Amino acid sequence: MNKKIVVLTGAGVSAESGIRTFRDSWGLWEEYKIEDVATFDAWVRNPVLVLEFYNQRRKQLCEVSPNLAHFALVKLEEKYDVRIITQNVDDLHERAGSTNVMHLHGELKKARSTKDPELVYEIEGWELKIGDKCEKGSQLRPHIVWFGEAVPMIEPASELASEADIFIVIGTSLNVYPAAGLIHYVPAGSPKYLVDPNAVYLQGIPNLSILQEKAGTGVPLLVERLLSL
Repeated sequence: MNKKIVVLTGAGVSAESGIRTFRDSWGLWEEYKIEDVATFDAWVRNPVLVLEFYNQRRKQLCEVSPNLAHFALVKLEEKYDVRIITQNVDDLHERAGSTNVMHLHGELKKARSTKDPELVYEIEGWELKIGDKCEKGSQLRPHIVWFGEAVPMIEPASELASEADIFIVIGTSLNVYPAAGLIHYVPAGSPKYLVDPNAVYLQGIPNLSILQEKAGTGVPLLVERLLSL
């Protein structure tokens, strides 16, 4: 039976494809306030602005491609049972060819009912508009976990982390909870790798190796190392 590698990816993976992150110096939050576009209150107050914000994110996503880090993780499936938990809302892992991807914070290319959260739809093209409704007649909203909302997938993600024979964290500062807490569910004896140019030593995490590299450089190096074991 193949060893299970669980990978947690953050904004740093997508940034090298040209996806703007929220927290870097050229990030989206310099143009938009979180409370204006990424909270439920913002949606109630100004749904047109919220839809436009995500329409522009979706339009940009259509113009970019997976990068070397995404493709390296696909290669890892040659030898391992690879499960990806991503904080990113783009579909670059899927487009690269990864077969098991769990989205913690929702998916940019999907919309869901404001009346029934179980009703989720693929968005055709890049625009979601006022008047686009679900089968029950309610307005569709972005299928995104906004600030202040519960993260429904955190429990299955925690369970997955607890089963990891190897755990890899890529392109995330491990400052955003609850995702940052996933590493604490990983068995103490399992090797852990952190790939991020700004990575710092994390106290209390056993068997942790740090690669202070960008995802596009560090992930292919790590994958080659793991494939040679």
